Amino acid sequence: MKTKCILLLLCICTTVAGQDSLRHHHAEDSTDMFFRHLQLNELTVTGVTGDTKLKHATAPISIISPQVLRATASTNIIDVIAHQPGVSQLTTGGCISKPIIRGLGYNRVVVMSEGVRQEGQQWGDEHGVEVDGGSVGSVEILKGPASLMYGSDAMAGVVILHAQPTLAEGELRANTSTEYQTNNGLFHYSLQMAGNQKGFVWDARYSDKMAHAYKNKYDDYVPGSQFRERAGRLMLGVHKAWGYSRLVWTAYHLTPSIVEGERDPETGQLEHEEGWTGHQYGKSLPFQQVKHYKAVWDNSLNLSSGYLKAIIGYQQNRRQEFEESKDDYDLYFKLHTTTYDLRYITNEWNGWKLSTGIGGMYQRSVNKGEEYLIPDYRLFDFGLYATATKALGDRWTLNGGLRYDYRRLHGYELTEEGETRFADFMRHFNGLTGSLGAVCNINDHFNLRLNLARGFRTPNMSELASNGVHEGSLRYELGNQQLKAEYSLQADLGLDFTSRYVSAQLALFANRIDNYIFTHRVAEVIDPNYLTYVYTQGDARLLGFEAGVDFHPVHSVHFSNTFSYVDAKLLHADADTKHLPFTPAPKWSSELKWELFHHSHSTINHHHSTCKVQRSVFNNLYIAVGLDCYLKQTHIYRADDTETETPGYALLSLSAGTDILLRGNKVAEFYITADNLLDKAYQNHMNRLKYADENILTGRRGVYDMGRNITFKVVININ
Repeated sequence: MKTKCILLLLCICTTVAGQDSLRHHHAEDSTDMFFRHLQLNELTVTGVTGDTKLKHATAPISIISPQVLRATASTNIIDVIAHQPGVSQLTTGGCISKPIIRGLGYNRVVVMSEGVRQEGQQWGDEHGVEVDGGSVGSVEILKGPASLMYGSDAMAGVVILHAQPTLAEGELRANTSTEYQTNNGLFHYSLQMAGNQKGFVWDARYSDKMAHAYKNKYDDYVPGSQFRERAGRLMLGVHKAWGYSRLVWTAYHLTPSIVEGERDPETGQLEHEEGWTGHQYGKSLPFQQVKHYKAVWDNSLNLSSGYLKAIIGYQQNRRQEFEESKDDYDLYFKLHTTTYDLRYITNEWNGWKLSTGIGGMYQRSVNKGEEYLIPDYRLFDFGLYATATKALGDRWTLNGGLRYDYRRLHGYELTEEGETRFADFMRHFNGLTGSLGAVCNINDHFNLRLNLARGFRTPNMSELASNGVHEGSLRYELGNQQLKAEYSLQADLGLDFTSRYVSAQLALFANRIDNYIFTHRVAEVIDPNYLTYVYTQGDARLLGFEAGVDFHPVHSVHFSNTFSYVDAKLLHADADTKHLPFTPAPKWSSELKWELFHHSHSTINHHHSTCKVQRSVFNNLYIAVGLDCYLKQTHIYRADDTETETPGYALLSLSAGTDILLRGNKVAEFYITADNLLDKAYQNHMNRLKYADENILTGRRGVYDMGRNITFKVVININ
């Protein structure tokens, strides 16, 4: 009997992994690139006009699945998505990250969370995205101008953070996860419970995260890189045949210390607060305290001809900086934001699908501290848009639309010690944007995408009127009230190819931006402890591409490679100023992944006896080795020492993961990841801390990034 079972197991390895996989495994086996591609093409994306299948989307879109989110080691949600081609991050300290899409960031990227745009003073280098990564179920990334759907600020693209999906009728589920990182001692846990009883749905989550300072082999422990994060979420709603109505509350608290990068003039070591130790989890001066609260009422009404969606959101962002005392803040921003969005989307008829909508925002920001960066201000805007999609047979899909936006900004006067710190002013902006695109599904192997889009962005209050020190980015900034609105025109061309053994993608883009706003260093000294940067603008053009190829020689092994490149230049500029400042370096990423176990129940009858192959304790077990190569960045804004070149470097990583089964049912997931395995000392070109003080003993300038870091993560599901 033992011999028969061995023979049957060999039969399963050939028959089930071969013919049977064509019928059953392709929906869940991530290594079968051809069928994974077909499955992804059928996914519905929401970042475009209404709900659209990915294969019909004319603009480039990346999707990050729940499993990838859980398996990726990170300190925040932006840290996770920065692994995608064409996406990078601007970092400051141990926990603050800002998304960069194809070389553009700050207010040029809109982040959507809980169905509304995330508004949390994102104009600052040291201002991250105040969203709990544990509450994110999946991510859509739109690359390129998306002003048609999202208005001003969506010039570079949109990051849509989808919450965990609501459960099916009668389901009740609990989830707990915990994580530990060796380099900065990060400890994180998250608890969730959700259910659906007779159409009444709920979802509650609490997360807690803390970390001490990170370290590298040049700086040892970096003072001020420790942080503490706590977050909560509660969703209540009803799901019926007529549609749904949900109310969501979120609270997010982050206390990051600030890395000043100052060094002892004799030893060259980073200075720190008296009594501080690298393993200290508590906050040390200086530090920030950020609190973000959000309430969203999300409604959808099913109609005979389509559906009507209405979303109203309120957010309050409180940002405090403590410099001299842990009890008294020096700087305090309080931002109130109300957003609304009303849209009607038709069902498809005769290949047509139409949508129209109106959306807008009201903001009020006040200074409640003793120090100031920007004035008190009020903002009001609204936008009207209409789009149309037309399917031409089974191969072609066309879409396009128009949008009009209006925005008014009012900055209020502030007098300090008898002198005017901020003058009273008001600016009005309006813009007309649109897009036109086509996608051709040539066959099951080829997709061709074309898109032309016009983007629009108004200057933010920091760019118009800033006048103060940014502690987190180590510089003094001055605004410019004469700045004009930015306008862009971007063309995209994409080609996807997938076969049984290879999958490849190529996405080309060319972007022309009028009145591009940026900062540059000036010789004027306002505060002797900080360099001075001033906002200016000029016409720019960006060219680049993302390319990827995934080889799948056998069923359980695949070798993936991606390359991202962007060349960003100012037009009509001399040699020292022709490159846009802070453009991500070219990046090549490679991963070799081997899936060892991917079982399914199988029963084979042989000579009137039955041998049942049961699931093992492990399922979806994989081992992967990765290499991220960042090329040398020499395309910099050299004037006035605004930027310095960044040498190239390569980071090696190892990872493994598996599902844990009990009696054939998944009860847990386990992941282990070793990043920067060789403990390479490096500085990412987008890390603001590379411009901190010079170590007089070594001649190295700035603070280096994190060294070797091993992450352990366990996720336990209870149904």
